[in-house]
Amino acid sequence: MNVTRFDDARPYSAPKHFDCRTLRLQGAEASPTETFTVGVTHFLPGGGCEFDATPLEKVYVVVDGQVTVRTSDDEVTLEQYDSVYLAPNEARAIENRTNRPASMLVVMPYPRNPA
Repeated sequence: MNVTRFDDARPYSAPKHFDCRTLRLQGAEASPTETFTVGVTHFLPGGGCEFDATPLEKVYVVVDGQVTVRTSDDEVTLEQYDSVYLAPNEARAIENRTNRPASMLVVMPYPRNPA
């Protein structure tokens, strides 16, 4: 068993994110997970991430507040406990369009090792 207390979670860098704070809850430097990481991102009002794609699938779960996720095909506003799955290479942007902070869990696999 590997417990990460929220007060002990360490920040990590999330490329192309702005006006936010990211904390690693499991995986990477936080625990010995083999296939995925779990983080939490706290977005300030107006915070988010630039429109971009990565080769990794993702699941976002809003745990507090509201965030808008935009893809090439759609835009959706997620509220508390709403979630979204993004396929590998699916470009997305995230924005907190409210005047309140928002918090979102982020679940992602590790990048695959080249064969």
